[in-house]
Amino acid sequence: MKETLFILLQQLLPQAILSRIVGKMADCKNKLLKNYLINLAIKKFNINLDEAKDNDIDNYKSFNEFFIRELKEGIRPLNNDSKIISSPADGCLTQFGQIVDDTIIQAKNKNFSLKALIANSSETDFKQFATIYLSPRDYHRVHMPIDGTLTKMVYVPGKLFSVNETTANNIDGLFAKNERLVCYFDTKIGEVAVIFVGALLVAGIETVWYGKIAPNYYSSTQTWLYDKEKYNLTFKKGEQLGWFNFGSTVIILLPQDKSKLSFNFSEESSIIVNQDLALLDL
Repeated sequence: MKETLFILLQQLLPQAILSRIVGKMADCKNKLLKNYLINLAIKKFNINLDEAKDNDIDNYKSFNEFFIRELKEGIRPLNNDSKIISSPADGCLTQFGQIVDDTIIQAKNKNFSLKALIANSSETDFKQFATIYLSPRDYHRVHMPIDGTLTKMVYVPGKLFSVNETTANNIDGLFAKNERLVCYFDTKIGEVAVIFVGALLVAGIETVWYGKIAPNYYSSTQTWLYDKEKYNLTFKKGEQLGWFNFGSTVIILLPQDKSKLSFNFSEESSIIVNQDLALLDL
């Protein structure tokens, strides 16, 4: 009953307007308000400030600045082995594995279409995927899982449902319905996609090369092409790509034309950025 009411409430709420209001509040630089919000979040979500580069909340100008806090140097060590694909984010590895007949697993007995997820924006035959859910307590910056060069970015407008376990288990095609940003990279194994999925109360998706692009600033699908000769947006594994201003989800898509890929996890495993995610058999 509670789950049904939670889903119904999300369907009735003005999701975009509510997220923008939350975004304005989270950007507020009033010291009393922003410190209140930060302390509330630390307590409610059990945020570990010991990992933060700056653990003095007075030094953060807004709640959002705190929420996208950087980590201490060396706290997420990177495996430089070229056969390792690393995790792009902290969170819970909710699903991963093979993409069969255009189908990606969302949750038990729930699947969604790859083509719908990327809005038919690539002709690559993606074969494997991994979905990482970022809770409000997690580090919210997203990093590169493999060396690569950005070739294209596609913004797909959509809903802003929450992306927690309850909605994943109850809303069909959740990740293909929500607002999302698909970033394509040319890598040694072919095209790899890193997808930022928006969610309820997520007050922004930003990248290091573009800046803020979400939530819901465009009413139709938008595409940006990045010619290597002109832009040369090359990222090493572990380098920062962007961030969320609140909890959400990252999905990576991997080809299998030039390599075999194996995951060594169980579903619902905790994972941290730069942790070994998958092994390439080149």
